[in-house]
Amino acid sequence: MPELPDIEVYVDHLRRRIVSQPLLGVRLASPFLVRSFDPPLRECAGHRVEAVRRMGKRIVVDLDSDLHLVLHLMIAGRLRWRAPGAKVPGRIGLAAFDFAAGTLVLTEASPKKRASLHVVRGEEGVRALDPGGVEPLSAGADVFAAALRRESHTLKRALTDPRLFSGIGNAYSDEILWKARLSPVRLTGSLTGEEIARLRDATRSTLLEWVERLTRETGDAFPEDVTAFRDGMAVHGRYRQPCPACGLPVQRIAYADNEANYCARCQTGGKLLADRALSRLLRGDWPKTIEELEERRGAAKHGSEG
Repeated sequence: MPELPDIEVYVDHLRRRIVSQPLLGVRLASPFLVRSFDPPLRECAGHRVEAVRRMGKRIVVDLDSDLHLVLHLMIAGRLRWRAPGAKVPGRIGLAAFDFAAGTLVLTEASPKKRASLHVVRGEEGVRALDPGGVEPLSAGADVFAAALRRESHTLKRALTDPRLFSGIGNAYSDEILWKARLSPVRLTGSLTGEEIARLRDATRSTLLEWVERLTRETGDAFPEDVTAFRDGMAVHGRYRQPCPACGLPVQRIAYADNEANYCARCQTGGKLLADRALSRLLRGDWPKTIEELEERRGAAKHGSEG
């Protein structure tokens, strides 16, 4: 799912291309994309784009006459900038937004069409779609701490809850927690003031670092390679690869459709966090430390070679 750094880069490139331009029309390939009915989507045709902004993981396109398009890409939604009048791709295409300078194509490479578009009138309509999480790049220390302590959750869940923090998902929460040297399953209520400050600093620096990095890598070209797995990430998507800080293999916890990636030495004091699937498989034999896990892997490797 595109997260805060990815959305910021999308917004930056959209501003360059469509601000002050009239939206000529929208061609829908999937009627399920639009989740609102009043005002109708067709009413947006001919209106000029006044601004493009990010609201959490959503992209808001402000038109004149106080009309707003609110787009949520969800997991597999992606934006492509194409030549004027470009066709909507047959299998994965959802919509095309036509401008004189080019066409913004929305695709979703997933059988589960979750991306959504709302057309609303007035800022109140935009705010109604905001889950309410604080902006991690601008939240002061007290605001950040209050959001973190609002409910009792694991740190992984708290950071990815859009009602608490805006724009952070699975990938960057892993990177933030690694930089903060905090366990993904640590409970929010157990953190000290120093640890909360460390988490806030890690959140800001990680997100800003990736916004700057993606902006630099994209250059003037519209971002095409938007992915949750990027070279240069410390732990996310790097299961069993070496931690860049200590060299030990990155570990993971798989749950539902998601996973948390972490370094046992850097984040949990060497303790392995029980993975539900492996715990059921190994039962009482689940190793408790990273050293024990590596010993077992080494023994298994030697056994297979013998």
